[in-house]
Amino acid sequence: MIIDCHAHLVPPSLLEEIKAKAASFPALTLVPEGDAFGLSFSGNKATRPVAKPLSDVAARLKWMDEQKIDAQVCGGWLDMFGYDLPAEQGVRWARMTNEHLMAAAKAQPRFVPLATVPLQDGERAAEVLREAHAQGFKGAMIGTQPKGVGGVLDDPSLEPFWRAADELGSALFIHPVFESGDNRVHDYGMANAVGRITDTLIAVSRIIYSGHILRYRNAKVIVGIGGAALPFVVGRLRRNYSLDKKLGDPDASLAAMYYDTIVHDPKVLRFLADTVGAERIMMGSDMPFPIGDLAPMNVVEQAGFSAAEAASMNGGLARKLFGV
Repeated sequence: MIIDCHAHLVPPSLLEEIKAKAASFPALTLVPEGDAFGLSFSGNKATRPVAKPLSDVAARLKWMDEQKIDAQVCGGWLDMFGYDLPAEQGVRWARMTNEHLMAAAKAQPRFVPLATVPLQDGERAAEVLREAHAQGFKGAMIGTQPKGVGGVLDDPSLEPFWRAADELGSALFIHPVFESGDNRVHDYGMANAVGRITDTLIAVSRIIYSGHILRYRNAKVIVGIGGAALPFVVGRLRRNYSLDKKLGDPDASLAAMYYDTIVHDPKVLRFLADTVGAERIMMGSDMPFPIGDLAPMNVVEQAGFSAAEAASMNGGLARKLFGV
């Protein structure tokens, strides 16, 4: 079975319910743009409009057939996770999103859904994660900056969420958010090319040094975009650790996490495998975004892995992690 481990889906039924129930979320403002709309949470900058490819199930299945992909692990769209909402609204927002993601997966079994949780509140995030597992989710896609720009995943208030993820054995796919927090990346397309990398690198480095990766190692942490430069700065992370052994061990942490193949260069993918082990890597696309890898099996083939390694990357590992 060939499995794409990294994609995003906004079920059409979710968009319809958002339009119908927007008034029940006082901190939400819909921002119409043509036939689509963006969202502003708690008066903050509006997201981009929800692009049609996020919801076009027929086109997605056609693409999967063309790429010979049997199943696709789908989280929601990070712009829509609503971490800026007040906690009570955030809980209802996450539950609504999860309801539609699970319904989409039941209607089309080739989709493997990842839940969203209200990371603005650790206790409530734990509650929603437990509910999601009871409903059949195997884990969640989580953004790098809970509670809005500048939020951190090692925030002490999130400990209940991390404990729940560890107890449940959740697959946690860590993904960059809408705003990296650095205004320098808003030119030249650098928000995608660079900002997503630095955002993820900082977020995951924090939970390495805080000890979260090793303390909650029963939670299966997946870092997108090929580990977001972590393998390339591990020497500096290691050097910093040598100066303060109270920090979490970066080498042990990198060896405990999982990664996707979205690096766009077979030499870089080989380096990632040499650093973390080919058995920790899964083929992914970031479908439907153009910055992703929309012919994702090619880079695995071009990197020259053994047949067994390629089989693990192209679906074997994802079957285990996501219960496909």
